[in-house]
Amino acid sequence: MPLEKLTILPENSGPIQALFNPEHYTVSKSLQLAEVVIPGLDAPVVQYVRGQNEKVTMELFFDTTDFGMVDPVVDVRSLTGQIYQLLKIDGNLHAPPRVQLAWGTGGKLTSYGASISPWLLLESISEEFSLFSPQGVPLRAKLNVSFREAWTIAQQLQVTPRHSSDRTTLHQVVRGETLAQISYQQYKDPTQWRLIADANSLANPRLLTPGQTLTIPPYPSSTTTTGGQ
Repeated sequence: MPLEKLTILPENSGPIQALFNPEHYTVSKSLQLAEVVIPGLDAPVVQYVRGQNEKVTMELFFDTTDFGMVDPVVDVRSLTGQIYQLLKIDGNLHAPPRVQLAWGTGGKLTSYGASISPWLLLESISEEFSLFSPQGVPLRAKLNVSFREAWTIAQQLQVTPRHSSDRTTLHQVVRGETLAQISYQQYKDPTQWRLIADANSLANPRLLTPGQTLTIPPYPSSTTTTGGQ
């Protein structure tokens, strides 16, 4: 079985594949809390304000010495520059592009059994060069990169459980998802995938496209008798 490489999937261009997989990655998330001071109490009352964005950090290693150490050498920046450009504003988007991170057959990085946010922004990058050709061309680099969760308002409202399941909602498909998984997310019942397939007239329920928007119909409830019986 070939080695699966970590891949960065920008929304505005082709995939960027890591030359070497990271040894580890870190996922962090926190809450913004407020302290309400009440005279006479031993400690302030802590109140939830909002959630903070999930962050993913990792170290990526690039080395072009396998391509040769004599002229013409391969400048390692020709590889790392693709990642660096993700910090730049895209003229069509009027903002830096969002990205997805994919690794392995599952297609997604995970934390505590749940998928990391499907859309992220590259927040920061630190690049260290450690090997050079006789002409001073960098051949080896280590990148410390940090990605931050980048949900749109519509996506946040879609996934945040603020209402009951008796209303029609929308769901945006992410890479690697199946209808059974979506059914479990929406209804806590994976067997209701056909309900979603029928609501969206899916001829082949297995062919889902990343970014595709699905209508999620109300969860089926028991039949209510309305007659005079």
